[in-house]
Parts: sequence; C-alpha cells; structure tokens
Amino acid sequence: MGEDSHRKAGTRGKAAATKQAQRGSSNVFSMFEQAQIQEFKEAFSCIDQNRDGIICKSDLRETYSQLGKVSVPEEELDAMLQEGKGPINFTVFLTLFGEKLNGTDPEEAILSAFRMFDPSGKGVVKKDEFKQLLLTQADKFSLAEVEQMFALTPMDLAGDIDYKSLCYIITHGDEKEE
Repeated sequence: MGEDSHRKAGTRGKAAATKQAQRGSSNVFSMFEQAQIQEFKEAFSCIDQNRDGIICKSDLRETYSQLGKVSVPEEELDAMLQEGKGPINFTVFLTLFGEKLNGTDPEEAILSAFRMFDPSGKGVVKKDEFKQLLLTQADKFSLAEVEQMFALTPMDLAGDIDYKSLCYIITHGDEKEE
C-alpha cells in the first residue's frame, strides 16, 4: 500500500510537471484569437510539405519552389530554420510569429500617429497627401507598395483614408477575409 501510494504520487508529480510544461508553451496560444490560430495552422500545413509535423529545409525549399523561387541559397534556408532554435513544430512556428508580431504598435499608438495628419479630427486622412508622404519620407514606399496598401485600405465616400478602420485591421486583422 505504501509503495502503491508512492507510485501514484510520482505519477501525479509527472502529470503536474507535464501540465506545467504545456501551460508554459501554451502561453503563445493566448496571444492570438482562435481564428488567427486556425490561419497559422493552415499556413503551417502549407509549409510542412512532407506532413511530418516539423518544418525542415526540404519543406522550405519546396514551398519556395511552389511560389516560383527555385534557387534559394542554403544559408538563407539555414538562417530561417535557426530562428526556431530546434525543430520547428506548430507551437514553435506560432511562437516565432508571436515574437515577430509582438513588435506591432498598440492600436492607440498607431491612431495617435494618424491623428497628426488629421488636425480637424474627422477620422480620415487625405489619400493623395498620405500617398505623397509614403513615397517621399523616411522609409520610402515604392509606388507598387503604396497601391497594394491602398487596395486593402478602408476609404470614406470622398476617397480619403478611414484611418480608424485601418488601425483596427493592422492590429486585429481584416474580419472580411473569412
């Protein structure tokens, strides 16, 4: 009886340690909404070409090939894999995206930046003026990049940028994509 209770206690200890480890790795899941996690799962599945649950160099090479880029340097593929600091399973994949996206400014900071271009406080920015700034200031955008951004940018009836809606899309994703 004493030995049996020892065994149960040992099992409980292992179970608790496993739950603790899962809880630590599952924190990344709390960073995203369920719909986002599903989108990441789909992306992971597209990249995991051999369907073994781990992204490896051949998976990356095949993904690039399907996207039309056939000669990707080995060093580039190695660098991508090294970001995972070990095998890249779905949890590691999600963690990497969480780390990259964590640098995104909070919605209020983005809104505050747009308000500088909206002295009247109407919630819109003149598209042509904003386009000129993007093409000529700081990290200059190319014309193609500006047009691509405007294709996804909510506009008001006058054709100006509805920056409050744009900020929501930047920080929460486009709900219409589903």
